[in-house]
Amino acid sequence: MSHIVREKQKLINRVRRIRGQSEGIERMLEEEKGCAEVMHAIAGMRGAINGLMGEIIEDHILSHVAAADLTQAEREEGAAELIDVLRSYLK
Repeated sequence: MSHIVREKQKLINRVRRIRGQSEGIERMLEEEKGCAEVMHAIAGMRGAINGLMGEIIEDHILSHVAAADLTQAEREEGAAELIDVLRSYLK
């Protein structure tokens, strides 16, 4: 997964921000904040997770489906992996 390694620190930073959002939501629940405030925080965290997934999907497509040096079998394998992940992600 060399394409992931190239962006490793950027992706780790995104995951850390998501963790911070999760911890913030936990604090909000402990402090019994209002439903609307908690829902906005959850929506923000979901957006961050979707953004992270979008970036990883884009990297996967470029490296495992669309790269010019791939064989047809490698493209099919990359496409199958992506389809499998998307099916579970969209459930």
